[in-house]
Amino acid sequence: MKHMTFADKSFLLGDETAVTVLEYAAALAHHHDADDVELAAISSDGDEVRAILLLGGGAPLMAESAHTELPEPDNADALAYMKRRLDALRHAPSANPLDPEAHVDSAYCQPDLTQS
Repeated sequence: MKHMTFADKSFLLGDETAVTVLEYAAALAHHHDADDVELAAISSDGDEVRAILLLGGGAPLMAESAHTELPEPDNADALAYMKRRLDALRHAPSANPLDPEAHVDSAYCQPDLTQS
């Protein structure tokens, strides 16, 4: 399990879920994007909770190892969602700026002002 800190809250998540949350947050920040993810977690009080995280460039997020006998919360659906989104972000087509030396047909760039 991992002890995850998000802003001023902390909770426990399974190892794979915590690592995937960090990877997904980093990918979203890299793409100047954001997303919310709902996770099953164990609060600092030991209660089972649902946490909704807003992930993006400004999300202060950290995970560290935790030693506990508690079972990992089930986050199979959230984990599958984040992995699908990570795959999509990693394989997103990138836009390149136009080559200023490339030929542009001026007939497509300027309106014909000779017709009334």
